[in-house]
Amino acid sequence: MNIRIVQVDAFADRPFTGNPAAVMPLESWLEDDVLQAIAAENNLAETAFYVPAEGDADYELRWFTPEVEVALCGHATLASGHVVLTDDPARQSVRFRTRQRGVLEVRRSAGGYELDLPALAPSPSDDTRSADALGVKPVATLFHDGGYFVTVLESEAELRALKPDFRAVGAAVPGDPSHIFTAPGNNTDFVSRMFAPNAGIDEDPVTGSAHAVLTPYWADRLGKTELTAFQASKRGGHLTCRLAGDRVVLGGKCITVIEGEFILAN
Repeated sequence: MNIRIVQVDAFADRPFTGNPAAVMPLESWLEDDVLQAIAAENNLAETAFYVPAEGDADYELRWFTPEVEVALCGHATLASGHVVLTDDPARQSVRFRTRQRGVLEVRRSAGGYELDLPALAPSPSDDTRSADALGVKPVATLFHDGGYFVTVLESEAELRALKPDFRAVGAAVPGDPSHIFTAPGNNTDFVSRMFAPNAGIDEDPVTGSAHAVLTPYWADRLGKTELTAFQASKRGGHLTCRLAGDRVVLGGKCITVIEGEFILAN
């Protein structure tokens, strides 16, 4: 059995930046252990699988890291939208039904694509385990029950200087949480980095779901609903972020870098 595979750099305006995702269209779902094994073989932050759907969505969509299936992945959703819309240049948007986050839409925009996600507004928290694991003093700590721990730092310089001990970060909180660190940006509204070692991702290059969490916070703090953001990983990625009621709309570009077939032996 051969499965089409497209590797896409998401939130990227040129190759080797942004966040790579493997996108694999299927006619029907394979067994979960097979999907997980394929994702482990791909060894990217995320592998997205989608199958045709009926009703309120065009496709059903699921995402796997090399270790686990996740509840939400923004960059792999953007990458999946890029594949569908590249295959059909006349099409303007695509809707994906997900298991835990409802229907997500990717649509064309003047700047590339827009990705419509639920706003995951975090609440103030006195849980400093993420900050403690990195030995930093936070300006604020926040939490969203989707497993997002947010640590707000004073400056972009402090954020960029972080040198995580990923074993300590992974041990800080049981399960597979996302440890998001953020600060005001020098040339953008805010910057961030995200670590999820327990999910098989030491540092994620550009994280759409993290911006679904960060956008409500920074929109409130800065008093505006349209923002610019940069995820300051080694690869790096620029995003636009818009808070629209209970939704967050992220903007960015995608680049296809590899296309071929995954050979699944019987």
